[in-house]
Amino acid sequence: MKIIAIGRNYVAHAHELNNPVPEKPVIFLKPDTAILKDNKDFYLPDFSKEVHHEIEIVIRICKEGKHVQRKFADTYYDSIGLGIDFTARDLQAEHKQKGLPWELAKAFDQSAPVSTLIPKNTFADIYNINFCLKKNGEEVQIGNTNNLIFSFESIISFVSEYITLRKGDLIFTGTPAGVGPVAIGDHLEGYIEDQKLLDFNIK
Repeated sequence: MKIIAIGRNYVAHAHELNNPVPEKPVIFLKPDTAILKDNKDFYLPDFSKEVHHEIEIVIRICKEGKHVQRKFADTYYDSIGLGIDFTARDLQAEHKQKGLPWELAKAFDQSAPVSTLIPKNTFADIYNINFCLKKNGEEVQIGNTNNLIFSFESIISFVSEYITLRKGDLIFTGTPAGVGPVAIGDHLEGYIEDQKLLDFNIK
């Protein structure tokens, strides 16, 4: 399986990092070694002094797809959960300045905590899902899927033009505004509506 992540998919987040609002989905990948499950502790890497949290809605691909038409794309994912795209912001800034890829800042080991996943038919409206991240009990990121620039179906259709989707692949669909640093001792909790799905510590 692979992790496909979408950058700058909420207008407010693009603005907070002084990035243009994209006309097409911005894609990057994380390897399977980035996954951190079961609310295990996240250990800050030695190579970065500025790791940021980015809470995201995650969707799971349920069947193989290539050149998926948008009108059929809703049949290609079956579950929804939460993930955090941990980003070594200092490394990212350095690489962006040099025009280099972001992988070292995004794809490092355990940089993608993922919650348990919920069947998508549990939700009355896929495009009115509230989610948030709390750091040490304080809400630091609040989002709603209504504010996505590119819908889940648009993402699936776009990505599948270039990359074959396989059953079990995860798509991180973008983060709302409010990203910020984490430090040793921080406690992170992620919610979809009033259901806590992420609950772990920074070590």
